[in-house]
Amino acid sequence: MAKAIKYYIVAADALPEIFVKVAEAKRMMQTGEVDTVGAATKLAGISRSAFYKYKDSVQPFNDMKSEHIITFYAMLKDNTGVLSRVLSVFATSGANILTINQSIPTNGCAAVTISAETSEMAESLEQLIADVSGLDGVVKFEILAG
Repeated sequence: MAKAIKYYIVAADALPEIFVKVAEAKRMMQTGEVDTVGAATKLAGISRSAFYKYKDSVQPFNDMKSEHIITFYAMLKDNTGVLSRVLSVFATSGANILTINQSIPTNGCAAVTISAETSEMAESLEQLIADVSGLDGVVKFEILAG
């Protein structure tokens, strides 16, 4: 029986340096900064063997979520224009909204779920979350599924 793989989201500063360097080497190759694994590992300051050992296990959070449909959960105050401002942030980021579901407001707030295709985003998911979370009238904003 195959062992289930577990995944964790860990802050980069808590990781051993080798993992961060492997992620950097992968980034250089994906962006075309370098053409070969050898060049990427040399610039990152790691051995090719270390790169090959960890390359399939290390994935930056933003890369992990790219080209996926992500469902966000928001708790919004029942004030005019709050949802419109949230959707404006999505539009500015380049996310393609697929669905919006809103509950009837109770106690002055409404639960909203927004599903969006994120592969064409011009900014990171972290920035999108920060931008929406900072809007007046947004009580809570987080990734629900993705």
